[in-house]
Amino acid sequence: MAERTILALTGTDRVHFLQGLVTNDVTRAEGSIIYAALLTPQGKYLADFFVIGQADRLLIDVAAPLAAPLAQRLGMYRLRADVQITQTDMTMSRGTGPAPAGALPDPRHPALGWRAYGAATPPDATDWTALRVAHAIPESGIELTPETYILEAGFEALNGVDFRKGCYVGQEVTARMKHKTALKKGITRVTLDGPARPGDEITSDGKPVGTLHSIAGDRALAFLRLDRASGPLQAGAATLTLA
Repeated sequence: MAERTILALTGTDRVHFLQGLVTNDVTRAEGSIIYAALLTPQGKYLADFFVIGQADRLLIDVAAPLAAPLAQRLGMYRLRADVQITQTDMTMSRGTGPAPAGALPDPRHPALGWRAYGAATPPDATDWTALRVAHAIPESGIELTPETYILEAGFEALNGVDFRKGCYVGQEVTARMKHKTALKKGITRVTLDGPARPGDEITSDGKPVGTLHSIAGDRALAFLRLDRASGPLQAGAATLTLA
């Protein structure tokens, strides 16, 4: 499992502060969990994470390599707000079987089971890559990179963006993409006939149309120019079919 870091936001302004920055409605995290992202002003991805609302703080569950940059970026926006940002030593556990006491459902998709914070639980035997591929769930640092626009990564279907909550960083670009007739690029599932590797360029009639990402058996996630991926698709020595 990818390493996670848990940040804590405390202070009287913590909810209002985060609400004006991230893609989802932070007020819905009270006693619960939401999935959200922080974007650049140009609408591109910086970090995705879970927000958990507790009595006196907000927890942010984020991929470990993104934790320090995220804390630094949030600190840039803090100004005079009564908000403190600290890294905790909490652990996160997840699974798809019976949930332990206090666990919260993964808000992205029911198949992703539960997430628990605090005492570690025994390792879960779930094949998370296969599960992500089956349900088109992007992963930090793999499908989600600094060039990503979150709607092209399926954030709306993953309950990661709220179009009614008001302004946040990158909101104008995200809203404009939402109201297009159709996205021309995006994360999609493909099946493979033959060997290929993550990172392989995908071509259609010899022209580049995308990149292959997470692979599980003969299935994979790919980022494709959907308007150009109409002919036979190739990646490495594999023939690809849209799933």
